[in-house]
Amino acid sequence: MVCEPQAEGGVLVRGSTYPWRRLIRQAGGHWLRELAAWRLPDEASLRRLAAALRGSTQAPGLAERPAPYTPEARPHYHGHRARLRQRLLEASPKALADYELLELLLFFSIHRRDTKPIAKAMLEQFGGLGGVLAADPARYREVFGLNPEVWSEDHPRRQVQEDDLLFTQVLLKAVKELLERVLRERVRERPVIGSWSALLEYLQIAMAHEPREQFRILFLDRKNVLIKDEVQSSGTVDHTPLYPREVVRRALELGASAIIMVHNHPSGDPTPSEADIAMTQQVVRALQAVGIVVHDHVIVARNRHTSFRSLNLL
Repeated sequence: MVCEPQAEGGVLVRGSTYPWRRLIRQAGGHWLRELAAWRLPDEASLRRLAAALRGSTQAPGLAERPAPYTPEARPHYHGHRARLRQRLLEASPKALADYELLELLLFFSIHRRDTKPIAKAMLEQFGGLGGVLAADPARYREVFGLNPEVWSEDHPRRQVQEDDLLFTQVLLKAVKELLERVLRERVRERPVIGSWSALLEYLQIAMAHEPREQFRILFLDRKNVLIKDEVQSSGTVDHTPLYPREVVRRALELGASAIIMVHNHPSGDPTPSEADIAMTQQVVRALQAVGIVVHDHVIVARNRHTSFRSLNLL
């Protein structure tokens, strides 16, 4: 380790400090991520650190060669990431449990923590992989153990975990968007009616785990090829407003010949309500007046869906 006195007071400690981080914190040090160095507030704290290092069997002292890092000192989960990656490559992704796939994905956003308990907590908290990907990113904080009563804002470990949380939020939202785009490709440039199973898979990923009701419309051309997929409105956990005149206006703007209406039920029950049925009939009548067909209205829930046409409601 190398010490650098600062003009404004205090001392920066750089170098191979990781094995001695506990002693540095006990001496009053704080990790400065932007400088990749520890800051000790004064020379007294530096003397305390030097004394602690001289008395430590782990570290030989300042500016000396660090003690070798022995395998016995490694946390129990070291090597686990390599083994899990190897299982994925040698066996198959299908051989991994849900928590293992999520754990492996978290390797790329969380670098110095065991990701297995975090992955299991996320699955339990959000009800499965789909729930994890669809959750509001702010809610990931609930399983990261970021307690301001334990760690102050300037605590070095607090900043590391805040970074882990941010990278995880970005990673999982990007994965969800990637999945949606891949599935959307399967229904694009081909008749939607002939790609019904692919359409349902896309809708399941895009909507099934949304915490609030969301109403979207698929606008189709005269060959039933998708022109546009748009979210028209979002509401509460059990209601979302939809205005027939707005649906007609948008369909005419896009030159659509037909539409498919879709909304989700966060309750998990895709059974149409009386309000769903009445609103659908209003939209059908409004579109009939301008020669546009409503092929179906699909209600998506977590593990099921309902088609108005299959229930003879259209």
